[in-house]
Amino acid sequence: MAGPLEGIKVVEIGFFVAGPAASGILADWGADVVKLEPPDGGDPMRGIFLSAVGIDVPYNPPFELDNRGKRSVVLDLKREEAREIARALIDRADVFVSNLRPGALERMGLDWETLSARNPRLVYGSVTGYGVTGPDRDRPAYDIGAFWARAGVAAMITPEGGVPPVQRGGMGDHTTAIAAASAICAALVARGRTGRGQHVVTSLLRTGMYVVGWDVATKLRFGYVAPPGTREGAPNPIANAYRCGCGKWIWLIGLQADRHWPDVCRAIERPDLLDDPRSANIVARRENGPWLVGVLDEALARRSRDEWAAIFARENVWWAPVQDANEVADDVQARASGGVVPFDAVGGRPEQLATPVDFLGTPGEPGRSAPELGQHTEEVLLELGYDWEKIGSLKESGVIP
Repeated sequence: MAGPLEGIKVVEIGFFVAGPAASGILADWGADVVKLEPPDGGDPMRGIFLSAVGIDVPYNPPFELDNRGKRSVVLDLKREEAREIARALIDRADVFVSNLRPGALERMGLDWETLSARNPRLVYGSVTGYGVTGPDRDRPAYDIGAFWARAGVAAMITPEGGVPPVQRGGMGDHTTAIAAASAICAALVARGRTGRGQHVVTSLLRTGMYVVGWDVATKLRFGYVAPPGTREGAPNPIANAYRCGCGKWIWLIGLQADRHWPDVCRAIERPDLLDDPRSANIVARRENGPWLVGVLDEALARRSRDEWAAIFARENVWWAPVQDANEVADDVQARASGGVVPFDAVGGRPEQLATPVDFLGTPGEPGRSAPELGQHTEEVLLELGYDWEKIGSLKESGVIP
């Protein structure tokens, strides 16, 4: 089987990450995704290492992750004939996905109103920075702007007086892409009932707000929100990070504080803490948090993370290792759960990250190569009904390369 979306046709006009990642998820789920790219280098994400950080490398794993399994068609959308080809492709599609700004799509005649009039069954997925309404709908975004900065994600993990942390690449984009893919699939279900498509909109801003939703919801209901905390001031010291003697970190996850506290005390060989009035219950531990964090710091620094793993297993302490990407890529459970898939690209290690959903009844086939720029232009035009003579004239006029 080729996944639950086998037979669904998707056309994408997307740059960088959020839009291509959304249609990339759909491709992993079995959809036939045609990616429309400009002739002058295509999706700028193809050259991100060189253009953003000055590193020229032979492979581009971020681009491969979000674009594998697609077909690339190059069209110069500055030309009306190219835009008409794009509209003809979308006429035959089930889904159109784009993260271009709404105004740009309107100027090209690729807006919802125009395309839905031609194809009433079309599901039109707008993956935006700030939405399709409001004064900032056409404001440049990127996820470091709309998601990380403006939506409050960075601020809500920055202690008072601290410096906002630097976001890793694509964090907000990939979170938004999951929301977009889910919305598109829901719209396809609705189309099955009504026979009509619809316009679905996601944004980096709204996704970021949802990520820190507990804080935003509290503000909306109570009019205030607690400031970001610090490790030393953790209200529940056994839901906190600690450095082991080997230098690696662990995270205790005893959210049910009174339930898990005796297990932690046994593990660190401090039964006296159970009767100490400063740590006998959750209220006392919250009031004496800095002192207790210091006690746990001292205790956990006595052994390595591997040693604590064995002790925690014996004493039923709930915890997780704090891992970097190097460790995650080789994590036994991550691999056993399907988090890494084979990859058929030329060169490099033949592995790639899986998207985070498995369909056990209709499994997809992730791991196919990302397309070369314009690799499928002629193939797709032939499917659209163009003959070789017409394709030649399109080349001569510069509509396609």
